[in-house]
Amino acid sequence: MSRFVDGIVAAARENAGPGARGLVTGEPDRPRRRTWNQVHDEATRVAAALSAELAPGSAVAVLAADPGLIAPAVQGGWLAGCSVTMLHQPTPRTDLAEWAQDTLRVLAMIDARLVLLGPPFEQLAGVLDENGVEHRDLTQWAAYDRRLDEPVPVGEDATALLQLTSGSAAEPKAVRITHGNLDANAAAMVATARLDAERDVAVSWLPLFHDMGMVGCLTVPMSIGMEAVKVTPADFLARPLLWPELISRYGGTVTAAPNFAYAVTGRRMARAEDGEFDLSSLRFALNGAEPVDPEAVRAFTGAGARFGLSGTCMVCAYGMAESTLAVSFAPLDRGVEVDEVDVDALERERRAEPAGTGRSRSFALLGEPLPGLEVKAVDDAGEALGERAVGELRIRGAAVTPGYLTANGPLPAQDAAGWLHTGDEGYLVGGQVVICGRRKDVIIMGGRNIFPVDVERAACEVDGVRAGNAAAVRLDAGDRRERFAVVLESKSAGTGEAEKDLRKAVAARVVDAVGVRPAAVVVLAPGSLPKTPSGKLRRAATAELVPAC
Repeated sequence: MSRFVDGIVAAARENAGPGARGLVTGEPDRPRRRTWNQVHDEATRVAAALSAELAPGSAVAVLAADPGLIAPAVQGGWLAGCSVTMLHQPTPRTDLAEWAQDTLRVLAMIDARLVLLGPPFEQLAGVLDENGVEHRDLTQWAAYDRRLDEPVPVGEDATALLQLTSGSAAEPKAVRITHGNLDANAAAMVATARLDAERDVAVSWLPLFHDMGMVGCLTVPMSIGMEAVKVTPADFLARPLLWPELISRYGGTVTAAPNFAYAVTGRRMARAEDGEFDLSSLRFALNGAEPVDPEAVRAFTGAGARFGLSGTCMVCAYGMAESTLAVSFAPLDRGVEVDEVDVDALERERRAEPAGTGRSRSFALLGEPLPGLEVKAVDDAGEALGERAVGELRIRGAAVTPGYLTANGPLPAQDAAGWLHTGDEGYLVGGQVVICGRRKDVIIMGGRNIFPVDVERAACEVDGVRAGNAAAVRLDAGDRRERFAVVLESKSAGTGEAEKDLRKAVAARVVDAVGVRPAAVVVLAPGSLPKTPSGKLRRAATAELVPAC
């Protein structure tokens, strides 16, 4: 049995009976709590049903919304020696016909032998039948009449999780996470975050088809037997204040989210009544999956101070599916710490020199690499760079995936020396990781390297622009100099003079921030920006929305 599965089984056995820790789902309407032993019992039933139909090593896909159904389904897959893939779920603006076709492409890529369907995705059954894809009702399998007595033995290099990336669904790709990868990264996170299974309570609404939601907020609590409260992204988006409500109700100590969620929740908490929440228990609020905006973090912790929230609870992090989840965590109990650097040296010399009297830029410090991981910055020739020199970040270690599955077959993820090329621009300072942006998105103008996040933050400072919904995109220069555009969402879209005034204000603010004027400012209606299923901006797709200019 793998160390990872061994830990899950041990945690289940330790959490049976009175006082046992477990999983709460169904909030806010129908809360349901089960001990980890009860979740494990359902998982052994799912595993028995899987073992009756599939050979060990088979790929199983899961499509369901309820975390209460998903938890025993994924554990059951691991107990049966199968790999698990969480399929992307449609958003309210998703074209369901396109989503169904994208899902079929993913299933073919991973060679899925079975799809476990749960509410509200039963409507996909007809499409699966038409295409010869086997599927089963997950609600029935969780109550299967037999149990798997012992987990199917698997090696540390066996595939546990095929984590779909956030790229275009037309060209799907899955990161192959092994049992050894999961064990290494989970152990490193537990140690670095100082997780205490007996005292900590994780509260999360993150999607389980995303690595932060699946690995960080479900798999880790399951593997160490830590209390967890899990709701859905739809629950959070419908009412963001549900998040602090659940932290208050369950004494949440640990949570995680991308930066935009802290920004949204901070604005809502600022308008809440005194005494509405009790956030004094929260000690570890991880901020990752997208660029960290120090001002948004300060607004969140400032709004939460009235409710007992500690200003030092925020932990900025760097991670990616290719490292299973986490690469680095900022030091605990210190809050957001930033590196203030000189803009001219950064843009022209690719060096993060400490700021002087000129223009400056603040980057969040993301901590040292977790145990078992190495990080280095390299130049275009692949040579290692010194401290504060900006280059591509590469990572190596036990948690790093051996490779990908693609529509064209397997693809290795590591070079000959075991390094994974992340595609992220960044640097190291005092041993801590700093991220500047994605290499492919950097805008080069007049010998300067302009990072899209600087432009996007400036645009979002203008009244009328939806927070977190602006994208700076490179335009095909052809024979002309490099250009860029700003594409944003606003209620002013299509309003004539109001939209025109907004475009002017955004262009002026961007010039003030980066010293360069965008070739175009495009205003879209709310909900129009192309995003990945996990909510990240898709800049390449966004660039296609810019009229020729």
